[in-house]
Amino acid sequence: MSEPHVLLDISDRIATVTLNDPERRNPITGNDMIASLLDTFAKVQADPQVSVMILTGAGTAFCAGGDIKEMNDPDSVFRKEPLTAAQSYVDGVQRLPLALYNLDIPTIAAVNGAAVGAGCDLTMMCDMRVASEKAKFGEVFLNLGIIPGDAGSWFMLRRLGHQKAADLTFSGRMVEAKEALELGMVLEVVPHDALMERARERAAMIAAKPPRAVRVAKRLMRNAERMDLPDFLNSAAAYQALMHQTEDHHEAIAAFIEKRKPHFTGR
Repeated sequence: MSEPHVLLDISDRIATVTLNDPERRNPITGNDMIASLLDTFAKVQADPQVSVMILTGAGTAFCAGGDIKEMNDPDSVFRKEPLTAAQSYVDGVQRLPLALYNLDIPTIAAVNGAAVGAGCDLTMMCDMRVASEKAKFGEVFLNLGIIPGDAGSWFMLRRLGHQKAADLTFSGRMVEAKEALELGMVLEVVPHDALMERARERAAMIAAKPPRAVRVAKRLMRNAERMDLPDFLNSAAAYQALMHQTEDHHEAIAAFIEKRKPHFTGR
């Protein structure tokens, strides 16, 4: 029996999700990767014992994006009449950005190798990115005569700003890890063998915080992207009033006054 295309490990309030089709460089099409990711994200979202998620790839690549050979198959959905092809995007890959965006926990992409096309966009859908020195990024859709159909442009504009997003989108060029750091695509570049350790260090800092407060803080950041200031302030006030009533808040105050390490329970 073959291994699943998505692996999930949960420990110490950290969920590690691994794209697991390494022989084909972890594409998201031509297999059940999309459905498996959606199922995994739903499990992570519903688990109160999870405070942060790391997303990475097995083998030498993070994610090769769409399977180009499948695009060349006359029987594939990509070759169907336009309305059918459009619906396949809505029912398929476009569910990934919605699922990641709606996660109430912070997400860290641990980019271990090439992240190309939809794979590059998958990293942009995460809140933070840590890159191996072997990582590469490519918004290569125009090279194939197509456009980012998976919300990549939406995320890239917000992560990098218009000018940098335009450069990467219209050039279709590959970006090495060092330049990705300079562009602000990633938080840091680390030696390849230290990637997962560093990602877990960042995740552990988040996992040590009060679990409910982490999730509400993530919701607040989502609200900040789409609300005007008056509505956002009302939202922040309501959330803050709720946070003041949690046991973890009371524990944090007590620990601060007593000069001890707090013990958070998620209540």
